[in-house]
Parts: sequence; structure tokens; C-alpha cells
Amino acid sequence: LKKEGDQRAKRHTTVYRPWGFFTFMEGNDRYRVKKVVLYPGKRMSLHRHYNRSEHWVVARGTARVKLDGQDFVMGSGESTYVPRGSPHIVENPGKIPLELLEVQIGDYLSEEDVERVGRDGVEDF
Repeated sequence: LKKEGDQRAKRHTTVYRPWGFFTFMEGNDRYRVKKVVLYPGKRMSLHRHYNRSEHWVVARGTARVKLDGQDFVMGSGESTYVPRGSPHIVENPGKIPLELLEVQIGDYLSEEDVERVGRDGVEDF
């Protein structure tokens, strides 16, 4: 993998966080697909990305979303678009793990392209 320049030689495909984990599924220099799992009662911090947009599809569970100041709930099979620069946060209000498919599109696809917003990066709904 290292000889071929495969990123899996530098980082694992699954990354764990206090709220759950994400797994890189597919991608290249213009798009990336991730499976994101949020544990029941957990949420990510309020943040935004300047170099990419995101499309989220709920595969399982319930997502409570705050996007550009709008609050809404999504269930299995529903989706939303997160434009570049838009503050967003997702929470799992349910009793089962929330599974999201996230498609990132942009010129720079890096986990460093994140700006936390609000008090210590967390904002209540």
C-alpha cells in the first residue's frame, strides 16, 4: 500500500470519536464517501467546512440536524445538503445508533478542513 501511495498505509479507514465513529468507504481527490455512526444521545460539535460541501443520507435511525440556523429531523431514507461554509451539527436523539452516509465534494478533502463554531464548539439546539 505504501509503495502505491495508498492513504490506508498512513491512516486507518475507521476513526473513533467520543460521539461514535466514521469509516472511509470510497473516494478520490474530488469526492469522498464516509459512513458515520453516532451513538444514541450523542452529537458532533457545531462546525463548518470551507473547502467542501456534504450530502447526508440517513441509512438507519433518526438524525436531529441544525443547519444554517434551521432545526429539522430526518429518518431512514431522508437526505439533506450541507453547503460550503454553512454551520451544521447532527445529533442522535434515538435509542439505536444513527447511521449516515456522507458524500463530501470539494477541492480539498481533509479532516483538517473544519472550524468549530460557538461556545467551545458546542451549541444547544
